[in-house]
Amino acid sequence: IYPNTEQQQLIRRMFGCCRFVFNHFLEEWNQTYAETGKGLSYQTCATQLPVLKTQYDWLKEVDSIALQSAVRHVADSFDRFFKKQNQAPRFKSRKHPVQSYTTKFTNGNIAIEGNRLKLPKLG
Repeated sequence: IYPNTEQQQLIRRMFGCCRFVFNHFLEEWNQTYAETGKGLSYQTCATQLPVLKTQYDWLKEVDSIALQSAVRHVADSFDRFFKKQNQAPRFKSRKHPVQSYTTKFTNGNIAIEGNRLKLPKLG
């Protein structure tokens, strides 16, 4: 894909917001596990996401499905960790050369028009 300058900034903002949400819930999960010996569930974290959006208005500017996917990634990584399939999840870094986010196709939010791809909140 070849995004224009404005779209590149929006994509970078999307990466940053997803990274922030992932790191936020990873920290909460680690604190809860240290205090109680049990982690959180996806449902617990997902219900806290709207509260987080009211605290940080800039989270409202990006695709909400991508933020929910970041929460899902935290929950899945801990599930795999507790099943001893991989190591404990680590915090995401802006300096890592590979950045990505995940969104889902719902109600026609992703469209292919000719040789163009339309993504939510990016155009």
